[in-house]
Amino acid sequence: MKHSKPIRRPQLLATALATLLAPLPAWAQHADHMPPPPSVPQEAQSDKPEEVKQEAPEEMNHSTMDHPAMDHSAMDHSTMDLPATVDPLTPIPEVTDADRAAAVAPEENHPVHDNGIFHYVLFNRLEAWDADAGTGLAWEGQSWIGTDLNRLWLRSEGEQVNGELESADLEVLYGRSVSAWWDVVAGVRHDFKPGASQDFLAIGVMGLAPYKFEVEATAYVGESGQTAARMEVEYEMLLTNRLILQPLLEAEFHGKGDEMRGIGSGLSTAEFGLRLRYEIRREFAPYIGIVRERAFGQTARYREQDGHPSDDTRVVAGFRIWF
Repeated sequence: MKHSKPIRRPQLLATALATLLAPLPAWAQHADHMPPPPSVPQEAQSDKPEEVKQEAPEEMNHSTMDHPAMDHSAMDHSTMDLPATVDPLTPIPEVTDADRAAAVAPEENHPVHDNGIFHYVLFNRLEAWDADAGTGLAWEGQSWIGTDLNRLWLRSEGEQVNGELESADLEVLYGRSVSAWWDVVAGVRHDFKPGASQDFLAIGVMGLAPYKFEVEATAYVGESGQTAARMEVEYEMLLTNRLILQPLLEAEFHGKGDEMRGIGSGLSTAEFGLRLRYEIRREFAPYIGIVRERAFGQTARYREQDGHPSDDTRVVAGFRIWF
């Protein structure tokens, strides 16, 4: 029986390492993923020549690493270093009694804003002018009293020329808020002038249109079946914090003519005004402006027959007051 040549210890160690590393995949040779190598006896390490040391590969190809084959259960997670707990820079304050009271919902009898009664009075136009027919005065105002949702409205508009009342009306309306910026109004209107007094039923809307146009549109039905409509649109342009330019357009329509009052059917009158005011206080602002009023159709002919112009342009000055 032939005996094999004795194997030197360095050769035995290299053979054992090759046998252990052969079944392992390529990823196991990476220092970050492989468990620590098996311990080697001290005497074996001392006898291993330096030329047998295995050099680590210069570049690892991670695309060839077999991650699903990694045995994470063999990893000792207890030895992993965890970040230390860091206290917040700003400590959380303790909850006080005031904080607890603020978190409690109000009682059922807690008053809300809608239950309060408020009021508002506005004279949008109090103005005068000088013309060939004499000095003129005009007013336009409105007021309301009530809650946020339900209000009683008063509106009035009129004109006086050379001491004689040319036109005047008063409206008493109930208003109901239907959205954040719009009210529906309904009530009665009483005309003092022109002609004999008469009454109308009124229904309309008023509010703030897109781009902050203030709109009032109202339809009327008179005692004798006469119908009418009035629309007013105005806009406020802030030139400075207190200097404001206010264009205004107003038009009136009638369903049928009324010769006694000098009114024709269709579009009867239209007025455009441009007023520049300075708010000394928010509640008080003097202004100057220019106004052009024009009559159309049969209404224009009635005015010319009475010696009044159908197209009139005037310079006005006045005050805007609210409280």
